[in-house]
Amino acid sequence: MIKGRVYSTESFGAVDGPGVRFIAFLQGCHMRCKYCHNRDSWDRKGGEERDVESLMSEIISIKPFLRKGGVTVSGGEPLLQPEFVAEIFRRCHEEGLHTCLDTNGLVMRRTPAIVKAIAESDLILLDLKQADAAKHKELTLTNNRPVLEFAEYLTSINKPVWVRYVVVPGWTDSLEDAEKLADVLLKMTNLERLDLLPYHSMGEWKWEQAGVENPLLGVNPPPAATMNRLKDFFKSKGIPVS
Repeated sequence: MIKGRVYSTESFGAVDGPGVRFIAFLQGCHMRCKYCHNRDSWDRKGGEERDVESLMSEIISIKPFLRKGGVTVSGGEPLLQPEFVAEIFRRCHEEGLHTCLDTNGLVMRRTPAIVKAIAESDLILLDLKQADAAKHKELTLTNNRPVLEFAEYLTSINKPVWVRYVVVPGWTDSLEDAEKLADVLLKMTNLERLDLLPYHSMGEWKWEQAGVENPLLGVNPPPAATMNRLKDFFKSKGIPVS
């Protein structure tokens, strides 16, 4: 029986893919984003061990509400548990439910299990943190080359993708940042839309709870003028943006 470690679940999500969705947030992440709002999801040994059957029972119990939506697996980073993801999505397809994978794309190797998880995903939500390599390293403590290669792979197999980009004041909100991101997105013929997400501080308390200093403590959400400027820029490039 395939088991995985689950951080939490949400029965009626509305922002992690199309329609009303059941969302499973899996435990464990290899990025260390300064703006992470689920700081307690990093530890791969944390969360609760669940088997696929128990998760599917939870999903099926609200299946009538998911007909025009579906199931999203997020994190943490779900591709650290690819077998679990693939089996959940396989079962969802048996139930006629749309599947969506929310990933940071930091996949070092395309193992058979990861390829299967991607194949079972009807839609990928790809969280691109920063297109600039140096800024990405400082923001997440990881290299963005594997992320960009993952984006190229999704394009090569024509997998539908929504890119999500968090606008963090001082980190990802400049037009220079946007231009580098646009260079990546314009090569993605499989891109369906770009979601610009304003940074928020609602997860600050989790850093405090973990006894770790929040590197963005005191940073406010970006003003509407910044969000509108970036949205207009991407539209001017012909990139579909929400």
